[in-house]
Formats: sequence, structure tokens, C-alpha cells
Amino acid sequence: MDDSERIVRLPPQISGSAGEENNARAAGERPIAFDRQELFEILNLYGRKVAQGEWRDYSIDFGRETAVFAVFRRTSEVPLYRIEKTPRLSRRQGAYAVVAQGGLVLKRGHDLRQVLRVLLKGPKLQTI
Repeated sequence: MDDSERIVRLPPQISGSAGEENNARAAGERPIAFDRQELFEILNLYGRKVAQGEWRDYSIDFGRETAVFAVFRRTSEVPLYRIEKTPRLSRRQGAYAVVAQGGLVLKRGHDLRQVLRVLLKGPKLQTI
């Protein structure tokens, strides 16, 4: 910088200015994630299914529009089920969905516990 160039001071930004818009935009770009209670419900079901020998592995993906908990029978396979959280759909069909391996939506709703019930199998009845 030369001695001939002037230094210009800008006034501080006040509330409601472009600075807040940038902060809101940055907050909107945060990835969607499951909260502690949601993870508790999902991992509770996952633990029961592992104990029964049905599931063996899982992955979690936090994206810009959805959070996905994928369940695998074996590590090298495609997901058996995907538990998805899409807040954008919360006022319409519900934020939570259970999606089967082929992409079929098994259940969608507003309450995660109710949506996860589709993965609980009823008692196995056998005729003697």
C-alpha cells in the first residue's frame, strides 16, 4: 500500500443488515442431523435387531436436506432399510420415513416411534 492511498472506514453493521442475512444463510447450510432422542429411538431398535441376528451394520449420513440412518445385513451389501429425516416434509407427510431396499417407502409420518414400528415384526404364529 502506498502512502498516497486513503484508508476508508466503514460504519458498523446494525441489526437486520446483510451480516445477519449471511449468518442465517450459513445456519441454513448446516447439515440435517438426528437429535439425541431420535438417535436413542433408532439405536434402541437397532440393538434389538442385532441381538436377534437380523442386522449387523449401519451407517449415518448427514446431508443438506436429509439425514439417513442406513441398516445393513452385511457390511458389503446395499442398505436393507433407510430411516430418513427430511424436515422439509414435516408439515406435509411427516419428516420421518422408512424406505426399503428397492426404494419403496414402507411408512412415513410425524412421530419417529410410530414410523419405526413398521420394522418390528409381530409374533410368529405356527399351526400345529
